[in-house]
Amino acid sequence: MPDHRGMTGRAKARTALVVVATLAVVGVGSVMVLNASAQTAPGSTQAQVPAHGAGSMAGMQMGSAAQAGAANDVAGAGPVTELDQTFLVKVRQAGLWEIPAGDLAQTHASSEAVKRAGLHLLDGHAHLDQLVREDAKMLGVTLPDQASAEQQGWVRQLTDAQGLEFDKLFANLLRASHGKIFATIAEVRAGTQNDVIRRHATQANQTVLDHMTVLEDTGLVDAKTIADVAAAVNPPAK
Repeated sequence: MPDHRGMTGRAKARTALVVVATLAVVGVGSVMVLNASAQTAPGSTQAQVPAHGAGSMAGMQMGSAAQAGAANDVAGAGPVTELDQTFLVKVRQAGLWEIPAGDLAQTHASSEAVKRAGLHLLDGHAHLDQLVREDAKMLGVTLPDQASAEQQGWVRQLTDAQGLEFDKLFANLLRASHGKIFATIAEVRAGTQNDVIRRHATQANQTVLDHMTVLEDTGLVDAKTIADVAAAVNPPAK
């Protein structure tokens, strides 16, 4: 017969070993939980000041360098030339007289096509004016608060006109002005080394092209107006 007393002794020994192992696992788990609680508990010094190794410090330094580089990029890579500055001034002055002209088109025009062109001017230059003020501040360029004397004279002419007279004057004055600055935009975009100016010139190009198109769609732009613009932007060689 088997020795039940021996078997009972061995079973008791195995049971004791299982109990000891279980207690050890529970103890380790408790220590881990306590450590985690200490690191995440509000007010804990460990939670507020986590330990950083050499790799973490290197990551922080790289992050700071990236942030500094991003800050420098905001101002645009490359120099701001005199032509770049003149371009921003012209965009600002264009808005200062073309927005009032667009307003006048809504009350003085007899043609729906002219009124539509005026709305395009209002929308396009409202956006460009905000953009040019932001970019000029970023690049340290001083902008005027008034349109040029010539542009103010154009607004007075439009104010005094009504009906068909206004329609023709509006279409030709605005088409001539847009044609000239369109050529300036191309020159700036082709030669600037500043990222902000490039972006601005791209936006201005799209806006001015749209305005020239709706002005031409009125059917009121004279051939002489186009010829005068061509002569102004491409003067004959001497």
